[in-house]
Amino acid sequence: MTTRSLSAIAALGMALFAAAAQAETKLVIGLQQEPTSLDPTSDATASIDGMLTQNVYESLTTVAPTGDVLPQLAESWTVSDNGLTYTFKLAQGVKYHDGTDFDSADVLFAFNRAMAEGSTNPSKGYFKPIASVEAPDAQTVVITLKKKDAFFLFNMAQGDASIVAEESVDGNATTPIGTGPFKYDSWTRGDRLTLVKNPDWRGASGVQLDKVEFRFIADPAAAAAAIMSDEIDAYPGFGAPEMLPQFEADPRFSVNVGSTEGEVILAMNNSKPPFDNIEVRRAVSTAIDREEIIEGAMYGVAVPIGSFYPPHGSAYVDLTGAYPHDAAKAKAMFEAAGVAGTTMTLRVPPFAYATRSAEIIQAELAEAGIDAKVENVEWGFWLDEVYKKKNYDMTIIAHTSPNDMGNFARGPDYFYGYNDPKMTALWDSISTEADDAKRAELLKEGQKYLSDQAVHGFLFQLPQISIIKTNVKGFWQSSPVLFQPLAGITVE
Repeated sequence: MTTRSLSAIAALGMALFAAAAQAETKLVIGLQQEPTSLDPTSDATASIDGMLTQNVYESLTTVAPTGDVLPQLAESWTVSDNGLTYTFKLAQGVKYHDGTDFDSADVLFAFNRAMAEGSTNPSKGYFKPIASVEAPDAQTVVITLKKKDAFFLFNMAQGDASIVAEESVDGNATTPIGTGPFKYDSWTRGDRLTLVKNPDWRGASGVQLDKVEFRFIADPAAAAAAIMSDEIDAYPGFGAPEMLPQFEADPRFSVNVGSTEGEVILAMNNSKPPFDNIEVRRAVSTAIDREEIIEGAMYGVAVPIGSFYPPHGSAYVDLTGAYPHDAAKAKAMFEAAGVAGTTMTLRVPPFAYATRSAEIIQAELAEAGIDAKVENVEWGFWLDEVYKKKNYDMTIIAHTSPNDMGNFARGPDYFYGYNDPKMTALWDSISTEADDAKRAELLKEGQKYLSDQAVHGFLFQLPQISIIKTNVKGFWQSSPVLFQPLAGITVE
């Protein structure tokens, strides 16, 4: 063998080694829900946050798996003695994915946009306590509140409070631009969305993943098949608990059932008959059987709720016994209210927990003398007709945002159609109470009041069912927020 051939072999070996060393680390994540927009500051779809918040977009703060608030675009902050003025010192040298610089002017723009009269921000309540936002210099933001807000720093970590730039905000619905560890790459509607690593991110050296691909697979059987065939590396929020045994028996996967902030409710449109009548709402709560719903729709993998608060929360009150299931009693209540035999439409979005629960609830209401007509609708239709236009009688939805009892203080324009000054005043007291123990007592009062008013049929807490390959590390087992940071995920 000649020296030249030996050199060629050595060169080839070195090239192959270099190629292997530079091999792309890719993660494929399955999701149940595809959004209609990629801008969390203008659309309420939870999957936007699940994919993009704290990954593509960043906020002043972020949240740890424990729920603790941590620095993000704000490196530090101080709070005035009266609890009303927050002074944030911003991270320096940060750039948006399009190369433009981040500074206090972007925070000012993002907040003014969210607080504007015509704002479409889905959580405008986060910004309601703000009296003013000032930027005394490029690295400082001063936010003054009208009143104390116990959840302010936590809320500022959410996708609704993402810091977006005036130069790029108009395109964020389809081509999102943020400051985060991953950049938007492509979106094939109905199929997948791809992110790539942002090499210019300030913590890029600690990010292992080069590419993240989200695959939209709503059908549980199709999702299970994709996981088993190694097309998907992780599926957080898996919607078919009956399929868990096959994954638990497979050494390739880790199966986890954690908690979320998602209260699943049978929402009733309180702004129109018959649900503007509290006795009708109480009759519905008496007709439903949570145990049957959880067993049939979730195969027992869920915790029942009797009001709007997570069972793992420190202020939780067990109110599941407030309306014991009694079909005969519910029927008599419907008759007394003059609605026996009425047809009520139940419009549900295309999620397994909702469609399965709807079938069971339909049968339970029929037993109580009510004809519930189930309409399965697409997510875009649900957002437009149910969420935005309140064009529905009943629906089933999981409210996955944390600390969201304030939904009941949003007035008649919110899709609940619920307007109760007492509840509005109570939430005002909850959100401004700085003492944890006192706030917990107020939260308990709120739970009891919502249960007494039977605003909705409170069903169960949505579990965080995750199926993840054993070589993938770093996914949160439970979800204290809607987002899942990808920067800390590794593939062994």
